[in-house]
Amino acid sequence: MSTRNGYQKAAEYAVSIGGNAFQYFPKNPRTLSPKTFDRNDSQKCASWCDDHDILSIAHGPYPVNPAAEGEAALKSALCTLNDLEIAEACGSIGVVVHFGSYKGQEPLKGYQNIIKWINSVTSIWRGKAKILLENQAGDHGPMGTTPEELMQIRALCDSPEQIGFCLDTCHLYASGEWRQGEWQAFADRAAKLGFWDNVSAIHLNDSRYPAGSCKDRHAPIAKGWIGETGFRELLATPVFKQVPLLLETPASEDGTHRDQLIAVHQLSGGNSYD
Repeated sequence: MSTRNGYQKAAEYAVSIGGNAFQYFPKNPRTLSPKTFDRNDSQKCASWCDDHDILSIAHGPYPVNPAAEGEAALKSALCTLNDLEIAEACGSIGVVVHFGSYKGQEPLKGYQNIIKWINSVTSIWRGKAKILLENQAGDHGPMGTTPEELMQIRALCDSPEQIGFCLDTCHLYASGEWRQGEWQAFADRAAKLGFWDNVSAIHLNDSRYPAGSCKDRHAPIAKGWIGETGFRELLATPVFKQVPLLLETPASEDGTHRDQLIAVHQLSGGNSYD
């Protein structure tokens, strides 16, 4: 949701098109520069969402890279601390942060950088809003595509309780971690890891490209390679009924996601909104 008219207006608009959860960028998604925000508006958003039983998550700027080093890592950390502050003020669950990419010759160093970066943030942050690590599609390399990686990184951090996951279904499919007809196998694998216990939000997206393509291109719900069958399977998984589902799909012809929200409800086994 756009926050052009304020955080509360973003929440109100989400509800107006049939949603009960929404995602927003705390600030310009293309920059790492911290933002001085309207605390009065953010607190009104938190109160309004609490009164109407609406959940939200924030999405950090795209340049944030937990696997970076030096000045880039510092700027990313300061940016995320600012995002967490805004998310906390808005009453949000946390801030989505992409797993990160590392171009060096030693992949282990990239993972070590991520742990160091997360620790640098959580050693300062004292709020309830969490860092929500997001799985990747593989378009920048294989790092961060598996639940095993996310779980291991979380376990090795100093404050794992401050870390949750945001699972992106398009990324999961594009990376090849999930393929047609194999959802239950993935769900069981994730359950054995304890992965579902730490999923705080889900990016519910179809994929424009087939499994294993490593292309991060979202399609409208049930209009891509995941399709109706795939969404029926995953929406039957208990965790998908317990955490907020956020659409990052192209808008429909009316410029909204209203019909896709209806489709998600129907694919979940309902016929109309509660």
